[in-house]
Amino acid sequence: MALLSKWEQNDVVKQMTVTQSKPASADGVAALDRAIAILDAFTTADRSLSLAEIAARTGLYKSTILRLANSLLRGQLLERLDDGRYRVGPATFRLGALYQRSVVAVDILLPIMRDLGDRSWESVAFYVRSGDVRTCLYRVESKHPIRYTIREGDVLPLLAGSGGRVLAAFSGQQGEPYQTIRKTYHCLSVGDRDPETAGVSAPVFGPGRTLLGALTLSGPSTRVDAAFLQRMKSPLLEAAARATRAFGEDASTLEQAARQAGAEAEGVESLGAA
Repeated sequence: MALLSKWEQNDVVKQMTVTQSKPASADGVAALDRAIAILDAFTTADRSLSLAEIAARTGLYKSTILRLANSLLRGQLLERLDDGRYRVGPATFRLGALYQRSVVAVDILLPIMRDLGDRSWESVAFYVRSGDVRTCLYRVESKHPIRYTIREGDVLPLLAGSGGRVLAAFSGQQGEPYQTIRKTYHCLSVGDRDPETAGVSAPVFGPGRTLLGALTLSGPSTRVDAAFLQRMKSPLLEAAARATRAFGEDASTLEQAARQAGAEAEGVESLGAA
């Protein structure tokens, strides 16, 4: 074996010093972050992924993935199929069930609703479908003295108003405007259910893409006009995405819809300024 030069010896000493000076916890945290990245590589559309696909989605070396995958396999967070591909393991289902049992809907929704209310100064409600009607489950009141008043527990029509139409659309109602609502993930209405009220709504989903309800921002149409609702579409969709993620479901489609709505609002403002 060739002897190392003085410079090479210095480099080795430096590397050893750096390695020894690293806290043990730093390596553990890095490994955990990479393991989480491997699990995050799977989406709801994936039944399984190959090693190459995981590497492409995470940016990790295949050797690193194989090393971490062994730990994930032992913990049943991953499974290796006969063809060498990977899928999420049964332990993830158990963790999901534990999370669902620990989640209280009001603890997730009310902080998000309050944030949206603070941003808009208007009323925010969460509606759930009850057969052919909808029920107001939670409500955050407007900061204005003149407001559109709906109380928790009030029952409203399903096929009228932005909240009802969103619930109907994502429950499979056919035709328009429901097809468009499913594409854009929101419904904006002015005077639909009540000639003096206006609102914009978006769906909130739970595990398995289950429709949990509709998040609605609303107020008197004298103040909450179409221009105001256009500006609030993106914040509302962002709030719906936050809630969906908190309930354990992929929110990427809502996030994409929020970005699209934000771009549209900026375009309208630019035209107005011109």
